[in-house]
Amino acid sequence: MGILNLTPDSFYEGSRLSSVDQAVDRAGRMIAEGADLIDIGGESSRPGAEPVSVDEELSRVIPVVEALAAATSTLISVDTTKSAVARAALAAGAHIINDISAGRADPAIVDVVREFEAGMVLMHMQGTPRTMQDQPVYDDVVAEVGAFLAQQTAAAQAAGLDRRSLVWDPGIGFGKDFNHNWTLVRQLSKLTTSGYPLLVGLSRKRFLGSLCNRPVTDRLAASLAAAVLAIQSGAAIIRVHDVKESCDAARVADRIRLDSINDGD
Repeated sequence: MGILNLTPDSFYEGSRLSSVDQAVDRAGRMIAEGADLIDIGGESSRPGAEPVSVDEELSRVIPVVEALAAATSTLISVDTTKSAVARAALAAGAHIINDISAGRADPAIVDVVREFEAGMVLMHMQGTPRTMQDQPVYDDVVAEVGAFLAQQTAAAQAAGLDRRSLVWDPGIGFGKDFNHNWTLVRQLSKLTTSGYPLLVGLSRKRFLGSLCNRPVTDRLAASLAAAVLAIQSGAAIIRVHDVKESCDAARVADRIRLDSINDGD
């Protein structure tokens, strides 16, 4: 999943885009490099980020969705918590809604996804982007993330969403401290037992920088190492800024996992 940020304040400056043509060109390059999905976001969810209005988010996202849907058959995901944005995006040609609040911020978003028979990513986050890093606390981060996602999945299915349309995201970096993030990365396989595909976003995140003492512009190697570990633990989708390099890493990780299965390890 290639990241397409249509925001002026996303945490990684190299992913920020400011025009429709620029966004479509970047998406085309990511698709050529191996991206199976393009995830479009019009509101930053970096730690401390302030929300934007519905109108502002619509003005950023919808023209790009329309242009990209006309240019490619590649799956388009829209990263939003707002039902109005989700409705407009799906009507414009998007296929998936990636909701970092898992339907809590605007419960009507689940009804929109059901109406369009679209896919939905349910992500765990403690708090909101503005507050999520204010001393997050867990007794057992893996168990609590899993219980939350199971709860939101049950609610989504009760609202009529098809089980096959749902994807889990443990929300690495969203309301978790350094140790919480590493615990989740090490124990991702415990979340795959749910049977739902697991999406993991590790790319260039702060906890990798903290470990390696690298700025966001110099975290590619750490991101690739973490992505390989996530894939070996059962992640089905890796959300990344650097598609070409991540696809190479994913091919190696997939081959190792496939060989291990075939060898009976």
